[in-house]
Amino acid sequence: MASRLRVGDQVVVVSGDDKGNTGVIRELVDGGAKVVVTGLNLVTRSKKGVGGAEGTRVSVEAPLWSSKVMPVDPTTGKATRVRHLMKDAGKVRVAVRSGAVLEWKKAE
Repeated sequence: MASRLRVGDQVVVVSGDDKGNTGVIRELVDGGAKVVVTGLNLVTRSKKGVGGAEGTRVSVEAPLWSSKVMPVDPTTGKATRVRHLMKDAGKVRVAVRSGAVLEWKKAE
């Protein structure tokens, strides 16, 4: 099954505490059911000290349900749904809002 979200996509959060914020998908979790977005959905974790050193508190990006994010349309900059079409290069993802092809850069 073709996925509407890929690592490296620019997305906007459509519900929750981070609603309206944008970021880039860093990781897909649970087969794409959840996504980790850079700089969004930050939670605080306590890290234990080692060798007598004090522990620290660290902010970590927690996964979001993929239904809470939508790809950003490259022409309008707004959230859009995704349609899959067959082109010369094979199956491509297309923004429903404008018809623009959603390009993505492979994460390195």
